[in-house]
Amino acid sequence: MKNKFLIFITMLISTGSFSQERIISADTSKITKHSTIILDKKVNYSAQIGTQPIWDVEGQVIATLHYTYYKRTDINDDSNRPLIFSFNGGPGSASIWMHMGYTGPYSLIIDDEGYPIQPYGYKTNPYSILDVADIVFVNPINIGYSRILKKMSKEEATDKFFGVNQDAKYLAEWMSTFVSRTERWKSPKYLVGESYGGIRVMALASELQQNQWMYLNGVVLVSPADYELRYESGGIILPVVDFPYFTATAWYHNKLNDILQSSSLEDIIKISEDFAYNELLPALAKGGYLNETKKTELASKIASLTGVEYQEVIDNNLKISTGLFWKELLRDEGFTIGRLDSRYKGIDSKDAGMYPEYPQELSSWDHAFTPAINSYINEVLKFKTDVKYNTWARGDLSVRPWNSDNLRVRANFREAIAENPFLNVLIQSGYYDGATTFSAAKYTIQQVDPSGKLNERFTFKGYESGHMMYLRREDLKNSNQDLRDFILKTITKNKPAKY
Repeated sequence: MKNKFLIFITMLISTGSFSQERIISADTSKITKHSTIILDKKVNYSAQIGTQPIWDVEGQVIATLHYTYYKRTDINDDSNRPLIFSFNGGPGSASIWMHMGYTGPYSLIIDDEGYPIQPYGYKTNPYSILDVADIVFVNPINIGYSRILKKMSKEEATDKFFGVNQDAKYLAEWMSTFVSRTERWKSPKYLVGESYGGIRVMALASELQQNQWMYLNGVVLVSPADYELRYESGGIILPVVDFPYFTATAWYHNKLNDILQSSSLEDIIKISEDFAYNELLPALAKGGYLNETKKTELASKIASLTGVEYQEVIDNNLKISTGLFWKELLRDEGFTIGRLDSRYKGIDSKDAGMYPEYPQELSSWDHAFTPAINSYINEVLKFKTDVKYNTWARGDLSVRPWNSDNLRVRANFREAIAENPFLNVLIQSGYYDGATTFSAAKYTIQQVDPSGKLNERFTFKGYESGHMMYLRREDLKNSNQDLRDFILKTITKNKPAKY
């Protein structure tokens, strides 16, 4: 009898009666009710986690995007309640970082400086902006639970999804559908994008206005990347725009001379910015025709403002790359420093070399965030699936190569701001971010509007931490408050859209 039962079970499994493919449903959601305390006040809210389809021109479902939507439930009328769409970067990075680190109702269990501690987990976020705005955390294709559902080649996927312009196009259409489904067309709308997400939301601002007729009140650039920097001025711009970051980081690690080290962070940044644009940039523009005396004079200044050895500066023709800086600054102590957060120290197998062997800060963050988001989704949001939550889109689910042809992000973003008198921009950067430096973020915004006529629409805020400034508790509080103030300031009830 026992053998017959085993044969029967085997037959059921082989015919698929008990089998389930690990494929996420194209259109599903789970809603749970919650309450929390934000800035000492109770906030009731719902959390909707699920997937929403992407259709092709024939109306066939070809993919699905995973999202989490937090909506305050103790508000009677949400027509003037801001709706925020939040994106991370990569490209190919999940919304986990800002979801569990920054603006969401829960945040990571870490120490006050942002370093992971065990046991891993999450706690309520007393600084979340959910008190003033509803938030949608979106995972583009192949990250989180988002997946392509139609079989297609890598080339087809790249043409549809994996590129600066492709990304903005399909996401804008998805957002329009989401706003219709949730009946939020009346609400003031905002985009928040971190790292590559900065490029994404700048591109989306234009795409939403031009092709979805959706106008925004604000765009928030968190440690924004800028692909257009790659192609400017024969390679002399990056060493200039990153230079103030070198000074700030050297100051943090006590590598400047006594006079500079005794200065405030704000003061040395001003000194460094002045040198970078008024002395270093014209010198690099002269290239090999720079006077030798002037070259040695500038090399000494660069060494004093960066903590990099004079001979290294000379050997690199006054151009300090970020990779060299991460390897060189603490070489005498036997350490490297982090790319995304240069407060972090690493240990390489050898002190020689021009680039650190591994990203110490990212390794640290990965092993804290991933357990937290998986536990949180299951335990708090009650969403169950056998599909793997992708923190990164890698391997068979990689989004690379990423198409950056026909780049007009800055120009299109400027046009979107000019066409929309309501649209304002907040830039948030960590002073010790070496991947997308605060000084490069300032430069990007300076280049968005060469006329200078839109300057009053941009606000910059800097923090004494790295790429994910919100991991440091003091900056979690300050950055959320800066974002809260920006939202409240840019809600334009009963104000006409005109200059």
